[in-house]
Amino acid sequence: MTGTSRTLPVTDLSLVVLVGASGSGKSTFARKHFRPTEVLSSDFCRGLVADDENDQGASRDAFDVLHYIAGKRLAAGRLTVVDATNVQPESRKQLVQLARQYDVLPIAIVLDLPEEVCQARNAGLPDRADMPRHVVQRHRRELRRSLRGLEREGFRKVHVLRTEEEADTAEVVLERRYNDLRHLTGPFDIIGDIHGCSSELDTLLGKLGYEDGSHPEGRTAVFVGDLVDRGPDSPGVLRRVMSMVASGDALCVPGNHENKLGRYLKGRKVQHSHGLAETVEQLEREDAEHPEFREQVAEFIDGLVSHYVLDGGKLVVCHAGLPEKYHGRTSGRVRSHALYGDTTGETDEFGLPVRYPWAEEYRGAAAVVYGHTPVPTASWVNNTLCLDTGAVFGGKMTALRWPEREIVDVPAERVWYEPVKPLTTEAPGGREGLPLDLADVQGRRIVETRHMGRVAVREENAAAALEVMSRFAVDPRLLAYLPPTMAPTATSREEGFLEHPAEAFAQYRADGVTEVVCEEKHMGSRAVALVCRDADAARERFGVDGPTGALHTRTGRPFLDDTALTEVVLGRLRAAVTAAGLWEEWDTDWVVLDAELMPWSLKAAGLLRSQYAAVGAAAGAVLPVADKALTAAAARGVDVGALAGRQRERAEDAAAFTEAYRRYCWSTEGLDGVRLAPFQILAVQGRSLASVPHDEQLAWLDRLVEHDPTGLLQVTRRLVVHTGDEASVRSGIDWWLEMTGRGGEGMVVKPLGALVRDEKDRLVQPGIKVRGREYLRIIYGPEYTRPENLERLRSRFLGHKRSLALREYALGLEALDRLADGEPLWRIHEAVFAVLALESEPVDPRL
Repeated sequence: MTGTSRTLPVTDLSLVVLVGASGSGKSTFARKHFRPTEVLSSDFCRGLVADDENDQGASRDAFDVLHYIAGKRLAAGRLTVVDATNVQPESRKQLVQLARQYDVLPIAIVLDLPEEVCQARNAGLPDRADMPRHVVQRHRRELRRSLRGLEREGFRKVHVLRTEEEADTAEVVLERRYNDLRHLTGPFDIIGDIHGCSSELDTLLGKLGYEDGSHPEGRTAVFVGDLVDRGPDSPGVLRRVMSMVASGDALCVPGNHENKLGRYLKGRKVQHSHGLAETVEQLEREDAEHPEFREQVAEFIDGLVSHYVLDGGKLVVCHAGLPEKYHGRTSGRVRSHALYGDTTGETDEFGLPVRYPWAEEYRGAAAVVYGHTPVPTASWVNNTLCLDTGAVFGGKMTALRWPEREIVDVPAERVWYEPVKPLTTEAPGGREGLPLDLADVQGRRIVETRHMGRVAVREENAAAALEVMSRFAVDPRLLAYLPPTMAPTATSREEGFLEHPAEAFAQYRADGVTEVVCEEKHMGSRAVALVCRDADAARERFGVDGPTGALHTRTGRPFLDDTALTEVVLGRLRAAVTAAGLWEEWDTDWVVLDAELMPWSLKAAGLLRSQYAAVGAAAGAVLPVADKALTAAAARGVDVGALAGRQRERAEDAAAFTEAYRRYCWSTEGLDGVRLAPFQILAVQGRSLASVPHDEQLAWLDRLVEHDPTGLLQVTRRLVVHTGDEASVRSGIDWWLEMTGRGGEGMVVKPLGALVRDEKDRLVQPGIKVRGREYLRIIYGPEYTRPENLERLRSRFLGHKRSLALREYALGLEALDRLADGEPLWRIHEAVFAVLALESEPVDPRL
């Protein structure tokens, strides 16, 4: 590289427009300095639509294609380079508009090479050898006429290369956007609006652990703006923040009040309203002793960046909030939204603009932390958090510790400035904003899970789930989890058995699981219970008024039609948790449990009547008549021995079928006769407990049952089995045989360690059900145990059911993790809804 080489700075997310006459070397320059995928050539697009890159008649369609692709790239946040002559203002105007549409910087690189160079290069190209000389001459005239006006057209940077040497030796250097601080991972302490309250700021910094503006653990403070106006000491706040920023202990974004103060300090005409008059007066008092301070403040404000993207893109900090489409973008529109937010165009009864509730519609992955609109208490709304809690109005000054997501605040020392209107919560929908949007669940979905990667939901399955969720489900704010379907054990070859524990133990042994717990399978229906400590806890965390939790089925429907009775169940559970001291032990105000509610007839009475009782009744009506006829025929000397034997077997099978389903039915009155057997604690405040080993889980649940004086709660019996120990396996089999021999449903075999992965790092089935011989008679029919029927049933295909169980399990874990992390309702429901959608996949319902 020679001494005359030039460096051309290019913002890493921008629309680069190459400008130059035909033959100026734009394509060669693009190939040298940019990746092939970054360059969009008008010649190439012309070839796409006309099979001829020189077909000028196809130019309109070619540029339509080019602009479309450029828009898609810019929307995805990718550097885009347009390789065309671009010498006419009209063609450049469309590109500048495209850059503005996607809030990126338009940058022009002009190759203004001499005419003879361009003509010589064209002559050396086979497809341009016949190009008339006047074409290049016209290109250069058009370029010359508009060269000085490129910045006025909207280009933020213009680089002009006038010689071959400049073009050959130039070096393009990508520059990081000023707002892109993704490489800074914190930890951060994000501090809300200060408004001149320097004493409260010092108190808050002290509470956060800062000593003279620096944190001993290397934490970084981030100020969301509105440092000044209204309060008693704006200069003191500015000194503190400016010093921390200068020393590298803090970052700061501008608020609308800094923006207005900056314009005042530049001599612009601004109204001294909304607290600026107080700041001006305070600065004038500073001028006598510190005349340089005013200039330092002006320089500081002028250097503030509209917003910052931090921590690998997981955190965005700005003053007034920012929709996802603006994150990391650079335009006047983005800066305006970051400073002022968006309004509906209306004014409220106090004469103030009505803010557009962007946070209620926010669906971005990054947490957005902001201020600007004072609220009584900082609370998360759809992964956004407003930290302006009205310190200057006598409220609080609030900070967020990140990544801990811990809110820290200090009270105001007094009301420093009377508010125009009382502080109100910004989002009318409570901490979660609006519950759900159709776009969150409709169509084909891909859900990212932490334990299984991407799980797909087909459009037709989503439609089926939407029907159930919208018509029958409990309040979505209380629907935090749906349990997965459960995989059956591999088909047994034991004589007389379709399912047997030996196969479950063998499968877990093959998966590397050495210890399993066998849990009694209760004769009821799956139920999920969300229990809040009181109505205030339900209102604070889940945004509901009245209910103190929920009790719902595995498809999200209310388990009991009587809401008052549901509250009684929740009250008894709450009392047991309280008496057992588990609220304090778990440090929570709510808990989600997985359980079995009995009897089965409590929820499945219709199914029992229409399907099972009908079979028993038909057999009871028909088989005795057939037996009577066969007996009469035998009395007449007809040889009906074999047929009569088969009929007796059918009668015995029918009687066994009737006896089997009757075990699951008993009468109840209110809650008399109702039993609830919890078998897993799923989540509490701030923690998913799904990975806690089952022996610890069951110990907690035993304490619950012990402290329930009402008799509602029932113990889940269990046995630990070592899968590699023959005697232990034999004891597990014997326990199952004894239990099912007495009419029990069977058992569920689970890895003792709960959340387990195999040697290939794949999820292991969380549970395998092993159903008893007589219970399966209900599922497969009265005569399923006959050898010919058993042999046919042994060919059942289990692969799809097992896959479904694992996918639903991963989605359930994801929902619990998101719930524990305090993520917004739509994020939790993305996983919950997907479980329900997968339930409509076609699979043998008997499995």
